[in-house]
Amino acid sequence: MTQPLAIVLYERLLPGSKLVNRLQDLGYRVLTVTAPGALVACAEQEKPMLAAADMVAARGGVAEAIAQLKKNPATGHIPVIAFVEDKELALQQAARDAGANLVVGEVAILTHLEQFLDQALQLD
Repeated sequence: MTQPLAIVLYERLLPGSKLVNRLQDLGYRVLTVTAPGALVACAEQEKPMLAAADMVAARGGVAEAIAQLKKNPATGHIPVIAFVEDKELALQQAARDAGANLVVGEVAILTHLEQFLDQALQLD
């Protein structure tokens, strides 16, 4: 059986690498993207089951990348889980406005990843 694919967009080493490891522990193949502008092209080419995005990026652009992913007919169906520190209310709202399916705390995503995956992957 083929392992499901997840794309993880992150710049910060700790939350990103921990999430990658946790997804692999759950049986996912994981592709990492470090530049927000590469998210849509990677998703079009690789056809992941889901995407996760760290909203904190040195040059910004993560919300715009999520919005482009969701507006693109070839990738709009891909569930997006955005994660950010609980105190970053503006980034949380930016993720929601961009169309992220779930916006969660960066500590919570590791602790409750299985439940978040189930929630994000539910069919409407």
